[in-house]
Amino acid sequence: MKKPFLSIALASTLTFGAIGTQVVFAQQAGAEQEQPLKVFDHKVIKHINAENIYNNIAYLSKTPRVAGTEAEDNAVKYIKEQFESYGYEVEIQPFQYYGYTPPHTVQLSVAGYDGELKPASFTYTVSGNVSGDLVYAGLGKKEELTNMDLTGKIALIKRGDISFADKVLNAAEKGAAGVIIFNNTSGDVNGTLGGANDQYVPAVAITQAEGEAILTKLNSGSKLTASVKIEGARTGESTSHNVIATKKPTNKQKDTNKVIVVGAHHDSVAGAPGANDDASGTATTLELARVLKNVPTDTEIRFVTFGAEELGLIGSTYYVNNLSDEDKERVIANFNLDMVGSRDAGDLVLLTLDGKPNLVTELAQASSERLNGAPTPYGQGGRSDHVPFAEAGIPAALFIHSPSEPWYHTPEDSIDKISKEKLQDVAEIVGAAVYDLARFDSMGPKPKKGPKVKADADMYFEQAVR
Repeated sequence: MKKPFLSIALASTLTFGAIGTQVVFAQQAGAEQEQPLKVFDHKVIKHINAENIYNNIAYLSKTPRVAGTEAEDNAVKYIKEQFESYGYEVEIQPFQYYGYTPPHTVQLSVAGYDGELKPASFTYTVSGNVSGDLVYAGLGKKEELTNMDLTGKIALIKRGDISFADKVLNAAEKGAAGVIIFNNTSGDVNGTLGGANDQYVPAVAITQAEGEAILTKLNSGSKLTASVKIEGARTGESTSHNVIATKKPTNKQKDTNKVIVVGAHHDSVAGAPGANDDASGTATTLELARVLKNVPTDTEIRFVTFGAEELGLIGSTYYVNNLSDEDKERVIANFNLDMVGSRDAGDLVLLTLDGKPNLVTELAQASSERLNGAPTPYGQGGRSDHVPFAEAGIPAALFIHSPSEPWYHTPEDSIDKISKEKLQDVAEIVGAAVYDLARFDSMGPKPKKGPKVKADADMYFEQAVR
């Protein structure tokens, strides 16, 4: 649920918002008016170091950080320590949720097939250790299985036409002990069964090449047996955490009593190191916290990394729902950074829940225009941590590159795919936008709106379920 890019100068950025304001001297005009803006921006951007962001991504993406697992707990500890090293007092906000924990072991063997198999699990697949004769079951549609008895067998099914969940349920209804689904196109399958179901049997995914090679063996008359082993998968109560570092206004007497929230999610999907999704946003949030720690501001800034985003925005929803009514009134902007560093993604865009501009987009368009010569375009998009803020009436926007990289939610989302230039650009745009709002006596005209764009987040969601 993310995507976009920006030019090395400063066109891509993401996170939460602030008001695109500028100090304008009434006596000045033209280029003379721009000079103070460059001075204020420079107080932030001159200190941003993409190497710091990159190094934090490298650490966080050593292993998948699935919500509710020890790996996510270790990420939370690391983020807390980084915030503390910058001088922040840090709050760890635990929350419980009913959700899915992916397996730690996924194995597949096919006796009689000599090729190497690299199976992947589906979100919500169940644990089990099953073996049986391998039978090809087409696309797994009910009408295809009408006259088939799959009792005790492993069904080999091709991706397409119906959801992964329906394929598994249809095969299970005919007695299958397990299911193997192979892709109908090149690349890995990174799919979900959509939700928990007691009728599921253990199911794994393999590539198109692997599936077609096995099918060729079956069609030649070879009798194959398969074994599917999945361990550690479960659905139930789990605990995740949000990490919160707060920068109070420099001068209490000039406190605006307003709050800006800058954040990203620190969890990843199973099997994916999550370098771009979303160690990039988390690491950029850390760098902005470091840079903004000692600049004078009259507005409170909260830097938050959220848990369990990949399971349905659980951490950010918990955070917003547990704000007091007074706090909800105080929070005036949310900058949400999600997938902001991939070298292979498209251009940076700003996505709001309703597709309309707001304070965050205005601030970011103003800063990108000052820094890059053109305002970053905006569009409509959800499925990331800006959504709970927007639903609470708080101006919020997602910073993301669109379209996303080909290895979105795959094991290939690794540190070697990260662009330091994009990281620098996004951090500068967001940092300048946040400081524009948070600095003392910020005021000025709204910038012109950039072009509206169409986001592709829905397409990626569809690819995950079928």
